Amino acid sequence: MFSMTVRHLCRALAVAVWAVPALAAGDEAIEVQRLMRQGDLQAALQRASTAASAQPTHAAARFLQGVILTDLLRDAEALDVFERLTQEFPALPEPYNNIALLHARAGRWEQALTALQAALRNDPTHRIARENLGDVHVQLALQAWNTAASGSVAGATLQRKLRLGRELAHGPLPAAVVGGTNR
Repeated sequence: MFSMTVRHLCRALAVAVWAVPALAAGDEAIEVQRLMRQGDLQAALQRASTAASAQPTHAAARFLQGVILTDLLRDAEALDVFERLTQEFPALPEPYNNIALLHARAGRWEQALTALQAALRNDPTHRIARENLGDVHVQLALQAWNTAASGSVAGATLQRKLRLGRELAHGPLPAAVVGGTNR
């Protein structure tokens, strides 16, 4: 879930089928992902950046670059990478999902909602974006319920909603999409 344990966002990753084959015969992607699994994010970023520079029209290398920047908590740079991908490859849902992840991590729930809606327009069956959309809705509901409770004594129904919403918001997170691995 996007929620309060946002630091876990980049830990539960899913497969983005389009990302692996597009990188220079797959060898570079495999190496980048190996470095990521080993925790050598700086080396992985260097390899992904080199591949992205060598083939700027290949979305996969740039996508992996954005994922690594996200893992390194370099959110502004990651957001820039993913936003450029949405401009150049507007039909891909994965960059929009990862934009949502970055907005959610910063507590910008409305922007996360907008990004997830774009991802789902591109692929209505995108499971991770759909799950993340539910998480964002929980956060937006919590905001509304907290606002409703702040002005007066919250009734039993509102308190129950707040309690249940907070329980949902503290669950495990699905997070970002990255090519080729499940971490």
